[in-house]
Amino acid sequence: MKLNDLRDKEGAVHARKRVGRGIGSGTGKTGGRGVKGQKSRSGVAVKGFEGGQMPIYRRLPKRGFVNIFAKKFNEVSVGRLQAAIDAKKLDAGATINGEALLKAGVIRRVKDGVRILGGGELKTKVTLEVAGASRSAIEKVEKAGGSVKLPEESK
Repeated sequence: MKLNDLRDKEGAVHARKRVGRGIGSGTGKTGGRGVKGQKSRSGVAVKGFEGGQMPIYRRLPKRGFVNIFAKKFNEVSVGRLQAAIDAKKLDAGATINGEALLKAGVIRRVKDGVRILGGGELKTKVTLEVAGASRSAIEKVEKAGGSVKLPEESK
């Protein structure tokens, strides 16, 4: 086998259809577009048009609501914290916060803060300073002898 012997399989490559090249080609005159009208012109895409019938996106009612003030948190489980401590990426003796987790590679970027969730097991005593934590996560941290410091609720 030589590089100059390499070929595509027979029928794998199709020739480009050259439209609008005379009536003898079979795709002459209108070039397969029919006659006249919007769709025979170039640059037309009639998406969502249902022939004048009220389109489905207008027939269905609007639903829901998006809170533009909602905070976006990084969610980290206690099991993930334990894995990072076991891998010597996190120092259990120091206070664990968003910057420490970022430096350890547990999270990619600090959003509006870190929220600790209760998945997994925690065996090490840790001090957490985070934006939020689930009830089960707080129980697991305190059971291991650690503490969770949350920001004060402003009212």
